[in-house]
Amino acid sequence: TGPTAGLLVIGEEILSGKVADENSGFLARELRALGVEVRRIEVIPDIEAEITEAVRRFSQRFDLVFTSGGIGPTHDDVTWPAVAAAFGMRLVLRPQLEQLVRASLGGEFHARDLRMALVPEGARLEYGVPPDLNRWPVIAVANVYVFPGIPLILRRKFDSVRELYRAGPIHGRAVYSREGEGNIADTLDAVVAEFPGVAIGSYPRIDAADHKVKITLDGRDAAAVASATARLIEMLGAAVVRKE
Repeated sequence: TGPTAGLLVIGEEILSGKVADENSGFLARELRALGVEVRRIEVIPDIEAEITEAVRRFSQRFDLVFTSGGIGPTHDDVTWPAVAAAFGMRLVLRPQLEQLVRASLGGEFHARDLRMALVPEGARLEYGVPPDLNRWPVIAVANVYVFPGIPLILRRKFDSVRELYRAGPIHGRAVYSREGEGNIADTLDAVVAEFPGVAIGSYPRIDAADHKVKITLDGRDAAAVASATARLIEMLGAAVVRKE
């Protein structure tokens, strides 16, 4: 088994439908490519007590926790006080972050912007591998990594530190069936029982011209995934449209 992760998407704008969540999908895909299994995604409002509870719960349950949103200078940006409360820390002004805030905003700097430099006292500043001290760091507390909600900035920041999270690869295969789920369910049950270390998913399609079900096989043991795929193809027989 490899490291697990939980994603906390913070923001009333996501819950109200005003803004579409792009960050959880991006993080899930990127983390999987690095060998990290995302086990839970939760969307929560900009309410400090709720963020604190979710951060504490996720931190205890998963190896890595990623939050997005709520770290700007306005009244609804309460992620930092919530994270601090989750770990019993006080907020402090970090000189390195204050310098970055002032330098990046230049003539548009306002005193309220310093809220972005107020972080939990025990927070780590992660600059990536190799470290680039000229970039704004990703800020972490224990196993919780805090990211902004703006998708473009989140992606840039994640790319700068992605090697911190690399683990063993997750191997994946896919098989496409022209038969529907009802007809192949017994076959899937048999392969699942024979290869307990391989995660097998079944995803029906109603809009594909050449197949009715996409079956995915994932695992950390490449040989087991290959064997399970071969067994599935053998048992499905003529139902197989293609594999990838």
